[in-house]
Amino acid sequence: MAEKVLVTGGAGYIGSHCVVELIEAGYQPVVVDNFSNAVRGADDVPESIHRIQKLLDTNIEFHELDLLDRTGLEKLFKKHSFSAVMHFAGLKAVGESVEQPLRYYRVNLTASMNLLEVMQAHKVHNLVFSSSATVYGDPQHLPIDEEHPVGGCTNPYGKTKYFIEEMIKDHCKAEKVAIGRRECLSVFGNDYETLDGTGVRDYIHVVDLAKGHIASLKKLKDSCGCKVYNLGTGTGYSVLQMVKAMEKASGRKISYKIAPRRGGDIASCYADPRLAEKELGWKAEFDLERMCVDLWRWQSMNPTGFSNGTAS
Repeated sequence: MAEKVLVTGGAGYIGSHCVVELIEAGYQPVVVDNFSNAVRGADDVPESIHRIQKLLDTNIEFHELDLLDRTGLEKLFKKHSFSAVMHFAGLKAVGESVEQPLRYYRVNLTASMNLLEVMQAHKVHNLVFSSSATVYGDPQHLPIDEEHPVGGCTNPYGKTKYFIEEMIKDHCKAEKVAIGRRECLSVFGNDYETLDGTGVRDYIHVVDLAKGHIASLKKLKDSCGCKVYNLGTGTGYSVLQMVKAMEKASGRKISYKIAPRRGGDIASCYADPRLAEKELGWKAEFDLERMCVDLWRWQSMNPTGFSNGTAS
């Protein structure tokens, strides 16, 4: 019988791609989501999950559940014997977190504490937590490896990810284990110390990212304890380089304007993914051109995202 894996936030962008990879790897995902970042489809099932079921000709168990609902979470764990949990649920916008810090602390931290406590009560010890490069703050060196100091976060979103990482580490120790919807693109800041003044990030294809999470899940079978892996391509691209790449993929000119820096942003951030390749056997396969081509294809077929109900 296939191992059951609980996927929190499984209707979202990264979570739904991981659901696909879980199924193809032979796992049985059970998805929970509160629709804060997902489109509701027929029968109160997320549109993203509907599409996965159609694409893979399968049925996926879904529950509308907010992780702040401790009682609902307990009922779910009583119903299923999960071998592992993949945790994607949470608020995730840097700028918004600067404006609404208390909301981010309440939602992200409380939800994660509920999840860890219920997992402990039901003796579920395997967890893959999808963190963020924001835990490293303004990098002291690039590319960022797993030994880079953490905690110097520049925004509340990053701090919540860092605090959750710390909770997980302490818990392990205790247990001893361009589509036309906008007139122009806003580029937030062009006075950073980068090649063209705009922010540099490690953009990665969502399928590569999803496969990295599955590789992490498989690593848990080695009783590896609490491990951190940076998933990235190892190459940083500026915002303007991304604009040019999307122009090439779409065949369209992308209008943009320079806007003020956003609070909490940093100049450059990209990963050293060598440890993931060495220990997980994982390496990003898709380059920037492929990322943009695939993104443009999906966006062209779904101009308003999942809300238009058009199958891709």
